[in-house]
Amino acid sequence: MSAFRTLDDLAVAGKKVLVRLDLNVPMKDGRVTDSTRIERAMPTVCELTQAGARVVILCHFGRPKGQIVPELSLAPVAEAASVALGQPVAFATDCTGPASHTVVAAMADGDVAMLENLRFEAGEEGNDAGFADALAAHGDIFVNEAFSAAHRAHASVVGLPARLPSAAGRLMQQELEALGSALGKPARPLAAVVGGAKVSTKLDLLGNLVAKVDLLAIGGGMANTFLAAQGIEVGASLCEHEMTGTAREIMAKANEAGCTIVLPTDAIVAERFESGAPADVVPVDAVPAGSMILDVGPASANDLAT
Repeated sequence: MSAFRTLDDLAVAGKKVLVRLDLNVPMKDGRVTDSTRIERAMPTVCELTQAGARVVILCHFGRPKGQIVPELSLAPVAEAASVALGQPVAFATDCTGPASHTVVAAMADGDVAMLENLRFEAGEEGNDAGFADALAAHGDIFVNEAFSAAHRAHASVVGLPARLPSAAGRLMQQELEALGSALGKPARPLAAVVGGAKVSTKLDLLGNLVAKVDLLAIGGGMANTFLAAQGIEVGASLCEHEMTGTAREIMAKANEAGCTIVLPTDAIVAERFESGAPADVVPVDAVPAGSMILDVGPASANDLAT
């Protein structure tokens, strides 16, 4: 028996199910350029529609900071979701206003709709009770399928499960079960691989992991901050220079706990972050001043694989 509720515990036929997804996908010129996240989320949506639910998708895109930013509209994401799902996905141009109520009211069993970017409303990131109430009014049940956003104290993440019967989606279920297996009584040696852009959003995670694992491999933009903390110049790369002191504290904590932190030794660099830009592979301590680290190099990838 699972320690948390899943789709297996829900009776969804004829119900409006609010599904929180993370569809923060790459986009260029108003078109989704990589629909992998969308495609991975659709099995849960499909399972719910086949069970007779009316699925209302909730998600964020970018960091509009409570303002309406047309370039961060979810309309192109709804179009891509329709393609991935193989059925129409109705789009509401707001998330709690008249448009959303009209779209949700028109839904039949098995239909899917997506509401506009939650972060267009300041109440989302502020975990405003009134905003959470307004979102909850759209549904009968809440399903969280946004594992990558589950650590955020936002209205759609923590406010909705306090107001509606709730459960984990299939991806969330897989992630939680994998974590439970890895951190419960794991086989040793135990390694963890952490990526993402920012150290600042993962401080608690990193601090906890170095006390639990034998090896912590850090990649993504986060690795640049750790490299900079060691005095390595990272050029024009994404880097939280103000967090280098914190990175050094995490490395010291890892050393005390007997945890080895593994950082990239080489990197793929380019002067522009765009398709077709000329790229080179260089050691991490030889990144040109005008270049940015875009990925780990082949030697680093091989180290991680072995």
